[in-house]
Amino acid sequence: MGCDGGTIPKRHELVKGPKKVEKVDKNAELAAKWKYCALSQEKLRRPIVSCELGRLYNKDAIIEYLLDKSAERPNAEAVTHIRGIKDIKELNLTDNPEWEGERRNAKGDRYEDIHCGMFICPVVGLEMNGKHRFCYLQTCGCVFSDRALKEVKTEICHKCGDPFKNEDIVVLNGNKEEVEKLMDGMVERRAKAKNKKTKKSKAAEAVSTPSESKEDTESPPVDVAGTSSLQNGGESSQSAVAGPSGSSSSSKGTKSSTVSATKRSIQNMEEKSEAFKSLFTTHSSAKRTKEQTSNWVTHTPYHF
Repeated sequence: MGCDGGTIPKRHELVKGPKKVEKVDKNAELAAKWKYCALSQEKLRRPIVSCELGRLYNKDAIIEYLLDKSAERPNAEAVTHIRGIKDIKELNLTDNPEWEGERRNAKGDRYEDIHCGMFICPVVGLEMNGKHRFCYLQTCGCVFSDRALKEVKTEICHKCGDPFKNEDIVVLNGNKEEVEKLMDGMVERRAKAKNKKTKKSKAAEAVSTPSESKEDTESPPVDVAGTSSLQNGGESSQSAVAGPSGSSSSSKGTKSSTVSATKRSIQNMEEKSEAFKSLFTTHSSAKRTKEQTSNWVTHTPYHF
């Protein structure tokens, strides 16, 4: 049964103790946060965006998620708070001149620095590899190290010159406490925006209701010129013809009475100009003399 040939077993080989907790490699954890997309787990490539909680994503991965939210994804829980394209901000990053990308150490004959970051702080020059705290501004999307914002205190962006406030600073890949703080700020901002929308809608309804009531109380004006022009200059008016039902005849009778009450010849209106009166067939220039009329029948509307 073993233990022959002079072998001496040790205690840990015979007695099974509690299993050791597996520790996560810190270097691998930092690389996963700062070099890979939090949604698709692919390498970060421009354009890179960030949410209100400070997570890094590839913009194309976010757009695919917004177009089809029903598709299964490995880390769909990390983007449940993103409702649309307005909830993300494209980052204005500064490239690291020492970063060689995938071409570095192709032969494997030199030392490879795994902590070398793709981007750096434009003020201090620190690499964005997870060892240093980095932030971005929601107003312009520029990324700086926390050390740069503390050492050079200003209310204007160091890179583009846009003004910002302390509330606009978002920590990238923060710890649990920082993420909770950012979550509370996000909920508060969204609640304020929702209240503003409701107030605007109520104000619009309040403005529209009195205008509608005024329009209902006021009677529509009668266009004298329009009604007379429809009656061929106001000289001839057709009487209402009674229909098979009494209701139709009564309605037509009321219409004819209103038209007859407001009937007036345009040629007799002194306030109208001569050019306006010449537009109608009742004007003297539209009538033909006997010499101008022909002896045969024509279909022209100017034959009288």
